[in-house]
Amino acid sequence: MHRRENFINVDAEGGILSRLKEAYMKDVARVGNHPIHPMFVTFPIGLWIFSLVTDIIYRVNGNEMWANVAYYSMAGGIIGAILAALPGFVDYFALKPSRVKDIALWHMLINVSALILFCINLYYRTGAPDAAGPFYLSIIGVLGILVSSWLGGQMVYVHGLAVDETEVCKHEVGAAAHGARS
Repeated sequence: MHRRENFINVDAEGGILSRLKEAYMKDVARVGNHPIHPMFVTFPIGLWIFSLVTDIIYRVNGNEMWANVAYYSMAGGIIGAILAALPGFVDYFALKPSRVKDIALWHMLINVSALILFCINLYYRTGAPDAAGPFYLSIIGVLGILVSSWLGGQMVYVHGLAVDETEVCKHEVGAAAHGARS
């Protein structure tokens, strides 16, 4: 296996430190050294996906308990999304204009759209839990949050958003600090 010299270019222009300096943001919304937004996003993601899964179970076996679980999971996801959005908005407006802020804008727009979609979905389910429309809205909403999650990952793992650069390569210098193998 040959050595990939530029796997992660730490020191050169365009390397990880350059990207960190371009994108670095010490999140405004933090508890200690931990950003709040990522702490809360797991709730709407998990609950909305679980709501879709229980919807599928309901459609397969017809047990109304699963329709109720889907309904309350969706409601919990809406509450979680609102909680995640608040620090997300604070962090977004603290970003300087950059490629990362462009990605963050799409991340935010997709998430807000998903939140609105799930609110409409919950409203429709209140009157007709068996209707096909809310089921399709759930599929669209889950696909939306999967795209948005990927964008969130891009901001953190590719562009280094909210990474505390004082901890990056603290003990080792070079690609070895990031686990690159030769």
